[in-house]
Amino acid sequence: QVQLVESGGGLVQPGGSLKLSCAATGPRASSYAVAWFRHSPEKEREFVASTSWNGGLTDYKDSVKGRFTISRDNAESTVYLHIDPVKPEDTATYFCAARLGAPKDTADEYVYWGQGTQVTVSS
Repeated sequence: QVQLVESGGGLVQPGGSLKLSCAATGPRASSYAVAWFRHSPEKEREFVASTSWNGGLTDYKDSVKGRFTISRDNAESTVYLHIDPVKPEDTATYFCAARLGAPKDTADEYVYWGQGTQVTVSS
């Protein structure tokens, strides 16, 4: 079983940048595919990005391509989501999720979830 803890959220101005972290602990923590999802009162939970266990395979929601970058440091058992530039529509609670096997873009495919980190984009 793996435990996930997100951090790095906060208030950021439009046009700025933000880097979210997802720290994993537990057996084989670096062996999991990880995805980021986000949820806001205006939108249902949606997939934004995923990475395979070694970072060799990444995927993004079409609307965030070019602004979002997912990466991982397995030595630190941490997956990152870099957002640049941020937009007001990025305001949401961001969750990371993990699964063994190939990364997926569907929330139901993920077994382990973090508690989320709030991102608010506002001037």
